[in-house]
Amino acid sequence: MKHLLLAMALGAASLTAADASAQTAKPTVVLVHGAFADASSWNGVIRILEQDGYPVVAVANPLRSVASDGAYVGDLVSSLGQPVVLVGHSYGGSVITEAARDKSNVKALVYVAAFAPEAGETAAGLSGKFPGSTLGPAIAPPVKLASGGNDLYIQQDKFHHQFAADVPKAEAALMAATQRPITEAALNEKSGAPTWTSIPSWFVYGDKDLNIPPKALAFMAERAKSRNTEVVPGASHVVMVSHPDVVARQIERAAEAK
Repeated sequence: MKHLLLAMALGAASLTAADASAQTAKPTVVLVHGAFADASSWNGVIRILEQDGYPVVAVANPLRSVASDGAYVGDLVSSLGQPVVLVGHSYGGSVITEAARDKSNVKALVYVAAFAPEAGETAAGLSGKFPGSTLGPAIAPPVKLASGGNDLYIQQDKFHHQFAADVPKAEAALMAATQRPITEAALNEKSGAPTWTSIPSWFVYGDKDLNIPPKALAFMAERAKSRNTEVVPGASHVVMVSHPDVVARQIERAAEAK
């Protein structure tokens, strides 16, 4: 009888510990880069999140199409089987808006200098909704694709000023050389129904963004009823590279919110 009672007590203790662990487990943060960048653009943010105990996955965003990129990221989200905070930079915001659809494990969306489109809107259209974007003249001659359409890059000699003005010049030069192109069609593809209407959102961006005008970013944050919006003085479009601490803090706010 004593052995039976001991076993029952140990079992109950084990279940209690498991329940406590489940309640305190941190959500997985899924980071989605945008155009003219790659997953390494999140490196500084990843270091902070992992130090604070968050599981992190930085996705290699294909940058081919809003719908197909959203499906690609959505498949990853479904495979995780645990709560997720979806974070998108720039065009990656359009992607996470798609990827979160019908995903019950997505608890929050974080837009980092990112598009948060309404149904029928495009990244290109939102960039031009307010004055201030100088991206157009910085784009290199399009690369014709054998499959049809064009790939777009930023001219390397204009990359630092246009994309990453508050990043050291040598680091920006590496980013320019390793930038990943986006299809012209993706920037002009209409978005589906927004998920920020039903999933809480957070926004962070710089007031010196030359790709997406700060007024456009403020408009999208207000429209999405952002739980918290952080505007970083002097920050460029790659605020997650130049201010990883601010971006990580915003992601953690979203992760900890009830």
